[in-house]
Amino acid sequence: MEDEEWVLVRRTTEKDWWSSSFMDDDDNGENSRSLKITFNGPAKHWTDAIPIGNGRLGAMIWGGVALETLQLNEDTLWTGTPGNYTNPHAPEALSVVRKLVDNGQYADATTAAEKLSHAPSDVYQLLGDIKLEFDKSHLKYVEKSYHRELDLDTATARVKYSVGDVEYTREYFASNPNQVIATKISGSKSGSVSFTVYLDSKMHHYSYVKGENQIIMEGSCSGKRIPPKLNAEDNPKGIQFTAILNLQISNSRGVVHVLDGRKLKVEGSDWATLLLVSSSSFDGPFTKPIDSKKDPTSDSLSALKSINNLSYTDLYAHHLDDYPSLFHRVSLQLSKSSKRVSGKEPLHMKKHMANNNDLFFKRSEDDTVSTAERVKSFKTDEDPSLVELLFQYGRYLLISCSRPGTQVANLQGIWNRDIDPPWDGAQHLNINLQMNYWPALSCNLKECQDPLFEYINSLSINGSKTAKVNYEAKGWVAHQVSDIWAKTSPDRGQAVWALWPMGGAWLCTHFWEHYTYTMDKILGKNEDEIVQKVREAQPRLLPTRIARDGSIMEWAVDFEDPEIHHRHVSHLFGLFPGHTITVEKTPDLCKAADYTLYKRGEEGPGWSTTWKTALWARLHNSEHAYRMVKHLFDLVDPDHESNYEGGLYGNLFTSHPPFQIDANFGFSAAIAEMLVQSTVKDLYLLPALPRYKWANGCVKGLKARGGVTVNVCWKEGDLHEVGLWSKEHHSIKRLHYRGTTVSANLSPGRVYTFNRQLRCIKTYSHPSATSY
Repeated sequence: MEDEEWVLVRRTTEKDWWSSSFMDDDDNGENSRSLKITFNGPAKHWTDAIPIGNGRLGAMIWGGVALETLQLNEDTLWTGTPGNYTNPHAPEALSVVRKLVDNGQYADATTAAEKLSHAPSDVYQLLGDIKLEFDKSHLKYVEKSYHRELDLDTATARVKYSVGDVEYTREYFASNPNQVIATKISGSKSGSVSFTVYLDSKMHHYSYVKGENQIIMEGSCSGKRIPPKLNAEDNPKGIQFTAILNLQISNSRGVVHVLDGRKLKVEGSDWATLLLVSSSSFDGPFTKPIDSKKDPTSDSLSALKSINNLSYTDLYAHHLDDYPSLFHRVSLQLSKSSKRVSGKEPLHMKKHMANNNDLFFKRSEDDTVSTAERVKSFKTDEDPSLVELLFQYGRYLLISCSRPGTQVANLQGIWNRDIDPPWDGAQHLNINLQMNYWPALSCNLKECQDPLFEYINSLSINGSKTAKVNYEAKGWVAHQVSDIWAKTSPDRGQAVWALWPMGGAWLCTHFWEHYTYTMDKILGKNEDEIVQKVREAQPRLLPTRIARDGSIMEWAVDFEDPEIHHRHVSHLFGLFPGHTITVEKTPDLCKAADYTLYKRGEEGPGWSTTWKTALWARLHNSEHAYRMVKHLFDLVDPDHESNYEGGLYGNLFTSHPPFQIDANFGFSAAIAEMLVQSTVKDLYLLPALPRYKWANGCVKGLKARGGVTVNVCWKEGDLHEVGLWSKEHHSIKRLHYRGTTVSANLSPGRVYTFNRQLRCIKTYSHPSATSY
């Protein structure tokens, strides 16, 4: 099963249709540095573990030696049941609040508005753990031999170490095509693989061995946010789940024993593979778990049966046909030196043999030092390759936690270890959920946005009821915090943060952005009644205004700012991600926005740091944008994380603290904004490039509004060449670079190359290529 040799070559993507005379002299230059997150020892904290995911299933790999843990998640495991998100008493309370506001009694209005609050959201839960126990000899492993890595190019995690003269290797990946988390354990000597494996969970569960090679774990989530302590009958039936672990060992050597009816013990094998599938009874946000017709055990067995005839090699081949087709759409190279970036051979993946894994552990210079050490030294060496890595890591994480058909990415993506996670692990609609999807369009991952649109549709159904009852209004509304049941009512707590009815409005901007990037007109409703109402309402909206101190007014009244360094900068929405404040059209507002950012300062949690990066980029201020980039590279000590504000953990997860994934996505989007900005008609090249930090570079495959794909290369801080093409749409673009503007007429299916003077120097029909 594991003896044939095969080669997988990376498929051609749109970015490969254009080549620059600068960066492509060296085999496209894009594999000059490996995109790997590396570790020199097992994880000591959860934020040292490696995240993998297929959109729905996720795992955190600790990389332990004598004891290995794969902490598991499934994206539909939440507490609760569908809720009633209306309050018939809200209109009466709302009329009191409105009267107080009209009378200028704002403090009293804030207090009165607490009567509009509602129940809290439900809570994201966890699946459990795969536990691997090796014999005590593994405690004597050679520490210098230990290496753990996440390879972003292939979405594969690996652990390698030596015990005596035996070299052990473990490999892990999460397959989207086959909906499985796969692990392979092998040793360099025949018969050297022995271990015990079992499933465990903090959730209510029961596990047992079926046959001689399967472990089944069945469990349930609480039907209430806080499980009742006395009477279990008060707790409605929650979401049920099942996980099945299938074990296979080498045919020629090894035996498997059943221990205690719930563990499997492998002895003397050449290699072993573990396949984990999982399902739940969740059947949409409007179906009570007790009414669900889904049987998670039956579904999990069916999922396992569907891959029964596939070897580990087959599964890995499917994985490498799927994931890279998304990830390799965009490449980024940054260099602060004037020397050419050296190249390597394009990516070729040879099938690994049971006793030959060296191909997977060829280390570049970046691999010899742990990524955590590189983050720690960034304040002094400012290594551009670490910026490349974090940019691509955000894209990796989005692919890994949000795919068509999955749930929307929550506050932690899909990765959670707690029954009571920070901020409930919920979807927060006052920037965090939106930021999760900021890189989906500009960073060429539009399919990953599908779960967001499905989620918005669910919110609109519940939100129309909330709007009708709570506000006696048409349309729909969503507030600050939601959950898998598409909660749309206000959260519990103080009105200053809980009563925030703009969540739905902000989310709807993602539909418009999808249109501006794809130019897909699905709808044909230009003259509908609702369109006419919007046109009539727009002039009545208060415009963005400048406060008496020269900053952007945050409120309708020019209040004195009680907390000038507050982490939120929502009043700058019109600058980013909005488009009503622009350098060209509203210079006075841009000046006020500049001062607003100056007042707010550079401190703040990770998501605030990356938002400020994008805001400075929109102001074409490369110096301050880069200062915010640098600010994020602060290595957080998990034992003392309360001493930090923002920063990165050892596995490059971004910190609030604690961990929130939004800043990982915000960082990728902000870097894209520093290099390329666009409207449907305009394209701004290198608008916030830190010329002296990233003197040479090339980005390929970014998307611009108007349906255009963009490649840009620069040399010694100056634009070198630009490649543009539109696959399906004819468009006229105004190209802007350092005060120079030219018009370009782009025809579908043709590639255009422009030099530093923005003169078109080459045009040709693109070759036939596989792309999305």
